[in-house]
Amino acid sequence: MDFHPVERASEAFQQSLTAEEIAQVCRRAFGGDAALVSAVELGTGMYNNVYRITLVHRVRPVILRVAPPEGRQFRSERHLMRNEFASLPWLAVIAPLMPRVIAADWSHEVIDRDWMVQTLLDGIAAPEHLGTYPRTAWPAFFRQMGAIARSVHDVWGPHFGPVGGPGYATWSGAVIASLEEIAADLEGAGLDAADVRKVVAVAAHERAVLDEVTEPRLLTGDLWTVNALMDPAAPEPVISGVLDFDRTWFGDPAADWTIRMAMAKADEREAFWESYGVLGRSPAAVWRARVYEARHLGAIRLERHRLAKADAVHESYGAMAEVLAGLT
Repeated sequence: MDFHPVERASEAFQQSLTAEEIAQVCRRAFGGDAALVSAVELGTGMYNNVYRITLVHRVRPVILRVAPPEGRQFRSERHLMRNEFASLPWLAVIAPLMPRVIAADWSHEVIDRDWMVQTLLDGIAAPEHLGTYPRTAWPAFFRQMGAIARSVHDVWGPHFGPVGGPGYATWSGAVIASLEEIAADLEGAGLDAADVRKVVAVAAHERAVLDEVTEPRLLTGDLWTVNALMDPAAPEPVISGVLDFDRTWFGDPAADWTIRMAMAKADEREAFWESYGVLGRSPAAVWRARVYEARHLGAIRLERHRLAKADAVHESYGAMAEVLAGLT
């Protein structure tokens, strides 16, 4: 087998499988006689290890995604791959854009990590391809993103919180639990989480405002340009696929990462709202948005720490201070 792992330091969060481990996974997924031509690790993911696998008996390559070892997973990011798998029946509204799961294994019998094999989607990553079009064409891309987000947010769920659980009867319960997990993870990593703890206290005191949200809607969790593929032959921007729904939630659509990114700048992304629709901006909705931003910033701080980006970790404290000033 032609094997090309990504070289990383021994202390890096992501650690590649060996060639033999990949072969064992493929024998489990495709049978004992599965013969591999190549395994190329793709360095685009920041959480799971991702490989493009070519097998002798399959015309098209497949994608192997491997979760971090359980001991390396933060509480707020525990079993993300299992959460994505549990989300698939709820994401049927965008199934034509998503990869199909060929095999998934949480048993840890083959390797001591969760893993999933999926079909390979055609297309080029949007951050690489969108810029090949003139900026005047970019609104078409964001208009499609808005339509995708709208279709997902229109799905109702049975509880608040992560799709795969734990579920909560109230939106405040889900939000506060998430903030507490993020704070505990930051503290466990040796980082100051006092600002996140302050957000928890404010949210708990004003939980009635959060609980004005009574409909648990499906949230994409992480959908934006980095998780979109584009048709390379289309004369204008066309989203041909969407990936990585491991952070799906049931809750307030305004809390979704997609909404945060759509509101981040007044540029071509304003076309997002043409297909998505109007987002409520009542005083209560504005207050809740600040809580959601605090949660995003806490998760970003944790991710930046995991990626050893000390300067970005430091910057998150100033951003959080601004959010806190608007909450209290």
